[in-house]
Amino acid sequence: MRKLLIILLFAAATAAFAAPPAFAPDRKPGEGEGPWTRVIIRGVTLVDGTGAPPIGPVDIVIEGNRIREVRSVGFPKVPIKPESRPKDAVKEIDGTGLWVLPGFVDMHGHSGGEEQGTTAEYVFKLWMANGITSVREPGCGNGVDWCLHERERSARNEIVAPRLFPYVFTSRRSWDGGPIDSPEQARKFVQFVSKKGADGIKILSSGDPVFDPEILSALIDEANKLHLGSTTHLAQMGVARSNIVDAARMGLRGMEHWYGLPESLFTDRTIQDYPTDYNYNDESHRFGQAGRLWKQAAPPGSEKWNAVIDELVAKKFNIDPTLTIYEASRDLSRAMRAEWHDRYTLPSLWRWYQPSRTAHGAYWFNWTTADEIEWKNNYRIWMQFLNDYKNRGGRVTTGSDSGFIFKLYGFDYIRELELLQEAGFHPLEVIRSATMWGAEAINAPRGTKVEFGIVRPGMLADLVMVDQNPIENLKVLYGTGWMRVNDTTGAVERVGGIKYVMKDGILYDARKLLHDVEVMVQQAKAREAKK
Repeated sequence: MRKLLIILLFAAATAAFAAPPAFAPDRKPGEGEGPWTRVIIRGVTLVDGTGAPPIGPVDIVIEGNRIREVRSVGFPKVPIKPESRPKDAVKEIDGTGLWVLPGFVDMHGHSGGEEQGTTAEYVFKLWMANGITSVREPGCGNGVDWCLHERERSARNEIVAPRLFPYVFTSRRSWDGGPIDSPEQARKFVQFVSKKGADGIKILSSGDPVFDPEILSALIDEANKLHLGSTTHLAQMGVARSNIVDAARMGLRGMEHWYGLPESLFTDRTIQDYPTDYNYNDESHRFGQAGRLWKQAAPPGSEKWNAVIDELVAKKFNIDPTLTIYEASRDLSRAMRAEWHDRYTLPSLWRWYQPSRTAHGAYWFNWTTADEIEWKNNYRIWMQFLNDYKNRGGRVTTGSDSGFIFKLYGFDYIRELELLQEAGFHPLEVIRSATMWGAEAINAPRGTKVEFGIVRPGMLADLVMVDQNPIENLKVLYGTGWMRVNDTTGAVERVGGIKYVMKDGILYDARKLLHDVEVMVQQAKAREAKK
C-alpha cells in the first residue's frame, strides 16, 4: 500500500509529497517560437476576457512580450481592405478562422510530486496545452523553495510553464519555525512567507490549531499588513469556531472549494448534522457527509442567503469553487472513464486514484448510489449560490485542484469552465471568470496593476487560439477536441482542441505539447510492462 505523508486532516489540495520532483527541464530548441520584435496575428475573432461579446476580424499586434495594438479591420464575410490593417510585421500569423482568448488562469493548481509520479514537465505541459498560462499554486506542497525556483525560471521563460504564483500552506512542514500554535507564531510564519518572496498564504489545518479564532485572525491580519494574498480550505475540524463569514470579517481575501460557506448559512443549527458514528479520518464519512451539507443551510433566496451574499460581495471576497474536483462524488463512472485518461494519465497517477482507506481523496471503497444522489442535489444548491453571488457583483474564479480524484491536469480545468456554465453562467461570463477575474484576484492583495487576463494594448501577450467557436461550445477547448458529424461525408470527426498558446509573446503549438505528454505516458507504460 502506498505511503502518504499527508495528515488526514489535509484537504485534497494539501498533499505534501515525500520529496519534491525534479525541476522542469530547460526549454529546448523548437519549444516555442518568439518573442518577436513585431508580430501581427491577422483576421481573428476576439473574445477579450472582459465579458464583451466576440468581435472580428481583428488584427493583434505584439511587440516583444506585450500587446501593442488591437485593431478591428473589417466585417464578417467581407474581404478585408489591406490599407486598413497594421503593417511592418517581422512575422505574420494567419488567424483566419481562429478564435483568440486571453490565457487562462488556474487559481488552484498543484504541481504534482513524487508520490503521484508526476514530473514538473508533465504537469506544466498539460497546463499549457489546455490554455493555462497563469497558475496560483495554493500550498507549494513540493516545498517553498521548489515553488519559488520554478516561478523564477518560468518568469524568465527558461522552461515551458505557466506563470506561477506560490501560496504557502500554514503548516509546520512549510518552515522550520515549529507549530503555528499562537498568534505570535502565526505572525512569524507570515513574515517568513513574505521574506521568502511568496505571493500569499493558504490557511489550512495540518495538525496545528490554525483555525482557532485568535490564530486565524493573526494570520490574516499579518498577511494583509504585508500585502500577501490569503485563501483557505476551511475544513470541518475548524469550521465550528470560524466559518467563512467569520474569516471574511477578519480580512480573509478569498476561499477555496465551499467548506465553511454552508455553515455561514445555518439558521436552525450551529454544527453540521453529523451521524453519531462519524469519524473525520474515515474518508467515506468525510466526503459522504460533505455531500449532505448544503441542504442544511438556509434556502436560496431567503433572508439569510441574501445577507451572506451581500456581506461577502461588499468585502470583495473571492470564491474559487473548484467544482470539478468533487465531480466524481456525483458521477464516479464519468470521472473514471474520461476519454483523456488512456493517452495522457500516467500509470502512477492512475494508481494514486484507486480506493484506499489510508489515502486522502480515495474514498471509493464504500461509495453508493445514495451518496451520488446527495452530491447531485448538493451541486444544485452550491451552483445556485455561485450564480447568485456572481449576479450580485461577487467575483467567482476558476480553479481545478487536479491530480486527485480522477481529475487530470489541464483537461479538468476546461471541465471547470463547463461546470460554471451548468451553474448558470453565460459562456462569456465563464471566460471572464477564467481570465480577467483570475488576474484581478491575483493582483488585488499587492494592489498591483493587472497585466494579463485581458486582450488589450499594454497587456502581456498571453493568448489562447482555437479554430472553433468556444462560446458556442466550451468542449472545443479540450486538448482532445470534440466530436462533430461532417454533413458532407457523414463521418464523425474531431474538431477543435486548442491550436496555439502564447505566453509572454512566445508561441507554442498546443498539440505538440500534448504529444510530448503522450510520449511520457507511453514510455512510463513501457517501463512498467518490462517489470
